[in-house]
Amino acid sequence: MKRKFHEEFTSLGEVNQSVDTGKRNGIKRILAFFGPAYLVSVGYMDPGNWATDLAGGSKFGYTLIWVLLMSNLMALLLQSLSARLGIVRGRDLAQANREAYPRYINFAFYVLAEIAIAATDLAEILGMAIGIQLLTGLSLIWGILLTVADTFLFLLLQRLGIRKMEAFIICLVAIIGFSFLSEMFLAKPHLNEIVNGFIPRIPNEEALYIAIGIIGATVMPHNLYLHSALVQTRKIKRNPEGIKKALKLNFIDSAIALNAAFFVNAFILILSATAFYKTGRNNIVEIKQAHEMLAPVLGSNLAPMLFAIALIAAGQSSTITGTLAGQIVMEGYLYLRITPWVRRLITRLVAVVPALLVILIKGEGDVDGLLIFSQVLLSLQLGFAIIPLIHFTSDKKKMGAFAIKPLIIGLASLITTILVYLNIRMVVEQAMNYFEHSENVFIKLLIILGGLMYVGLLFAAIFYPLMNKKVESTVKVHEEADASFEIKVPVYQHIGIALEFSKYDKKLIAHALGQGNPQSTYFLMHVVESPATRIMGDIVDDMEARIDQERLDTYADELTRKSIAVKTKLGFNDRVNEIVRIVEENNIDLLVIGAHGHKGLKDIVYGQTVSGVRHNLKIPVLVINI
Repeated sequence: MKRKFHEEFTSLGEVNQSVDTGKRNGIKRILAFFGPAYLVSVGYMDPGNWATDLAGGSKFGYTLIWVLLMSNLMALLLQSLSARLGIVRGRDLAQANREAYPRYINFAFYVLAEIAIAATDLAEILGMAIGIQLLTGLSLIWGILLTVADTFLFLLLQRLGIRKMEAFIICLVAIIGFSFLSEMFLAKPHLNEIVNGFIPRIPNEEALYIAIGIIGATVMPHNLYLHSALVQTRKIKRNPEGIKKALKLNFIDSAIALNAAFFVNAFILILSATAFYKTGRNNIVEIKQAHEMLAPVLGSNLAPMLFAIALIAAGQSSTITGTLAGQIVMEGYLYLRITPWVRRLITRLVAVVPALLVILIKGEGDVDGLLIFSQVLLSLQLGFAIIPLIHFTSDKKKMGAFAIKPLIIGLASLITTILVYLNIRMVVEQAMNYFEHSENVFIKLLIILGGLMYVGLLFAAIFYPLMNKKVESTVKVHEEADASFEIKVPVYQHIGIALEFSKYDKKLIAHALGQGNPQSTYFLMHVVESPATRIMGDIVDDMEARIDQERLDTYADELTRKSIAVKTKLGFNDRVNEIVRIVEENNIDLLVIGAHGHKGLKDIVYGQTVSGVRHNLKIPVLVINI
């Protein structure tokens, strides 16, 4: 019988239900639920937010504070729906999409989600690079290249467990909050003018563009994927009372974390409005400009230092959560799990390339424009995450008593309508402006085609679930089991043993003998890695090569006396390539090789032989942990 999807493939399987909330009482049990929303909240205060907040504050003063508040309320509602999906159904958004939509629509959703994650990572890379430059004086190019190294930090945090990762993120959020709170005291803004900023108004088209960028920077599509998976790290009682309790505590967690993010964004906008707009410096739209002007305007050298530290902390925290979101999207849509550091490296390189190209071609002056564009690009993806989320959480057949009420459906639908309308309006205006000032027919056709595809995908996202209430799961985890299959036991005639000349050699040989029969021939192999082999290769005849051959001969003699057929083979210089060569040249049909079980950095440094060998061979490889 085929198992259900969630039993076979869970969100973030390595940490799924790793936090047991049932064993704790009182305040400890409440605190056990706190954490997922803080990982989500860092996406609401990443460097992309800074660019839009600084631009909004310096150009329009306190006018756009209401946009931040509206975005925060939107985010709270949408993130609570995301958490509800994960808690009640045990699905993240990507998994739910895969089950509900046909393959071609899911592929489009997947591509758009990856674009959104790449845009997010682009903003984080640029923000961290700018922060490093402001603190150390390094060029942006070197700062961007340096951010690739944080792949290993993510790997370390993931191995420590979800609670350690949450604690690390909370510390970074605290650093950001303290930095801007301190700068707020230095700026001394006027309270009555701040209050007036909560009156909704959009002065002009430029303000609309920045407002959409603020929304895109605040309500991020990848956070909806992320939150629906992170809440599944809590092990809860799968009964109505347990689910209801989890929903309540996760909402409190979201409210606290997202309000903290709102205050950070508000602090940045207010700081920009007070320090720049009020002093007539309404052309401060770049992060570096803001950093340079803080000291003379606020009269303190501490302000720019705090600004740079907070910028690095914001970039580092959000880059971790962006990677987790990428993992969730890839696993959910493609049913593909890859090594976390490889996934991190891929995501990082996808964002690094356009950042480097922009700097190399146009210089560092266009970096902040690229930041704002990345946030507008995020806003364009929102509808394709929100619309399915509303469908799933309002489905009474799947959600039961925990399906959202008509009022919440109406509010969420209104938010979606506003966002989609603003996005379409912005795109149409930008396209019309391009059509008026350009004669490039090819680009115009691409714009028209892209617009039609955008609208078509929106209609598919909205109406397909309504027309297909009863949808069979498109997820095929495993082939159907066949109880009548026949098993043919392999007979290995040529067995290779990769020896390292250590105390573990006898163990490797013993395991190899266990796989053979009286007719099997065993190939004892070792790779010489002396300095001379790097120059002379297999023609070397140094002391190490002679000693290694003597050791192989000793092993061979011992086995021959036991009536075991043995041959010896030496390789030179490159372990992986030489082992593969010996196997192929001697028609070896089984290789026995040892693995040391290194962890962390040692695994990266020493643990490449086994991986390289098995990926280059088509025969069975028996790996012995030693």
